[in-house]
Amino acid sequence: MTSIRMIQQSDFEEWSALWAGYLRFYESDIAEEVTTLTFGRLVDDRDLHGALAVDDEGRAIGLVHWLSHPATWSTGEYCYLEDLFVCADARGTGAGRALIGHVREWAERSGCEKVYWLTQEGNATARTLYDRVATHTGYVHYQISI
Repeated sequence: MTSIRMIQQSDFEEWSALWAGYLRFYESDIAEEVTTLTFGRLVDDRDLHGALAVDDEGRAIGLVHWLSHPATWSTGEYCYLEDLFVCADARGTGAGRALIGHVREWAERSGCEKVYWLTQEGNATARTLYDRVATHTGYVHYQISI
């Protein structure tokens, strides 16, 4: 049975292995200083929040990161689920669903109006789960790198 718990300082090694897997999946590379800063922010738990999915043996098998922010279309805040990753050998076990559920519960307790996220169009495995737990809004993502 998968359990979900908030990221702690002692989780750096397991978290960083999952983080590296997530970055490889998205064919991305970031500076080590960004990884260190991100982990510190997650442990600090003020602006960024993070949790791990842990299997019966106590092994971290997935991660989720999120933040909340004010919104122009609401009196409440929105919750942005920024990163979600489950290691390949644990996919299909319910860990991804549990991580999303954890964020949803946090957002409800925090008074957020909604939880939302982005994924790559071709990420069929994840989108199968997302279509079960959320509504596809049809929006297309654009960005300007600075």
